[in-house]
Amino acid sequence: MMFRTAFITGFRPSLMLRRGISTLPGNPHINTFQDSLAPSTYILTYLKSDPPSKRLAIGTSTEMPPTPNSFTQNPEFMTILNEVVSEYGHQDEDVTQQARAFASPGGFNLGSGGAFFNQQSQNRRRGSSAKQGGGGGAAGSGAGGASGQGGAGGAGRGGFVHLSDRRNPPDFGRIAWPEDILGSVEVNGNGEVVGKCTPSGTYRILTNEGM
Repeated sequence: MMFRTAFITGFRPSLMLRRGISTLPGNPHINTFQDSLAPSTYILTYLKSDPPSKRLAIGTSTEMPPTPNSFTQNPEFMTILNEVVSEYGHQDEDVTQQARAFASPGGFNLGSGGAFFNQQSQNRRRGSSAKQGGGGGAAGSGAGGASGQGGAGGAGRGGFVHLSDRRNPPDFGRIAWPEDILGSVEVNGNGEVVGKCTPSGTYRILTNEGM
């Protein structure tokens, strides 16, 4: 009996270590844990460590799957995210592809994340941008459809491009919604990134389009 008791007790820790980790529906990179101190709350994190680190967690939710109303983002995680955007955002492939478009002889190309127009172009297109194009992106602040831009490229002028979340990519020629924009970076007329990315301050981890 003593041996049997010792045998069972010795295996309990390993059974705990083998407990399965749940992931967020639609995003297998995000792990979900029930908060041991608040059973009605779930902790969302990229890490697989159990128990999870609340300091490094993406945030918490009172529902699964999370919604914009049930989710609370972690301020410390946002600080880390903005630091990563500042340090490495200018190297993102979406940013570099948009930057190269500025060296083209045609009009502007907003690409995946969208580009800011210079003031002259904004004045010329103001009043018509909201009427052109459709789908993803910010209708009121976009550049309209590709036909309204005069083709691809930036005509050798500089500007700014956005680094945006791919959960809701804008249509060609449109700027992403502010809640999807992680940051912006300056580009010169030769299609070269100037400096590093500046966090937008408007990015939201969870929107109606997902996380």
